[in-house]
Amino acid sequence: MVELPSTARPVIGAPMAGGPSSVDLVVAVGEAGGLGMLAAGYKAPQLVAEQIAEVRSRTATPFGVNVFVPARSSCLPERVDSASAATGVADSEGRERADRVAVAAFRDLLAHDERAAGLALPVPDWTDDDHYDDKIDVLEAARVPVASFTFGCPRADVVERLHAVGTSVAVTVTTREEAEVSVDVGADALIVQGYEAGGHRGTHRVTDDPNELDHLALLPMMTDLGVPLVAAGGVTTAGDTRRALSSGAVAVQVGTALLLAEEAGTSAAHRMGITDPRLSSGVTRAFSGRPARGLRNGFVDRYDAYAPAVYPAVDQLTKPLRAAAAHDGDLDGVSLWAGAGWRAAREAPAASIVEGLAP
Repeated sequence: MVELPSTARPVIGAPMAGGPSSVDLVVAVGEAGGLGMLAAGYKAPQLVAEQIAEVRSRTATPFGVNVFVPARSSCLPERVDSASAATGVADSEGRERADRVAVAAFRDLLAHDERAAGLALPVPDWTDDDHYDDKIDVLEAARVPVASFTFGCPRADVVERLHAVGTSVAVTVTTREEAEVSVDVGADALIVQGYEAGGHRGTHRVTDDPNELDHLALLPMMTDLGVPLVAAGGVTTAGDTRRALSSGAVAVQVGTALLLAEEAGTSAAHRMGITDPRLSSGVTRAFSGRPARGLRNGFVDRYDAYAPAVYPAVDQLTKPLRAAAAHDGDLDGVSLWAGAGWRAAREAPAASIVEGLAP
């Protein structure tokens, strides 16, 4: 077991893929006494290695890197599909066949979106695993202080490799089952994510519908597992931090609170959405096929009911539409990930935000 690094403040900057968790933000959170986290999701392995090196060149404080776990590499397999089992087809083959049909139908629906005019919607790449194995190699070679995992738990051999170079392994969990299997493979800490959290829910199975428990309800379910717990979701004040710590957490992980930080790489469209009083919060699969909390807009209204629970294929399909909307500044076409407490987000230096969250 490798312990999480000690920090002056019990605050971890959530790894927010897609831009917000910039090197500047990671460094600023660390310098403020927290633990900064790079988001490796959607990035090329070489870029991840370069950003790790840049963080190290700018701060001596500990930091971490978050990696998405593809379904094939998770220690918790997808549930058996009763329909495919009844046909006598191997579960994985039957599930993939059904997924391909559902994604093709969704692609046809998206092709009629007015923004799709002139855009070539991609044909899904069914082999896409976000360069998972290569990123594990990068983390191992870089000997990063913390490696955190989302969308699943790494297999025991991956945990052992990271432990061998002194890396502490944390896994995002949303249920007791996910927590137990993560501890069984050697996780050193659990990021206990409640329903208030912004961005993708960390369910280990793509098809699982996330529960509606906040981290204060989830923490007591896991305190007997013998590993440190980090509370995530809806933390926007020092009072939230105190309540999480009193419920069994050793720290809190915050993302939405940092979206408007001066150092965050949050896009202009995303920043505009966070400050738009017309929008409301909700969980949707419309943008990626995985459940994620963000601000409800026109895209969600149109496609939430039709998006299949297939990731990352749905994410691939909607990416050109989202990029075009972001280019045009159209808030009704972009994914505005944010937690339930997004109205408390403020424009300020990250150091000020981290200090304000400390108990």
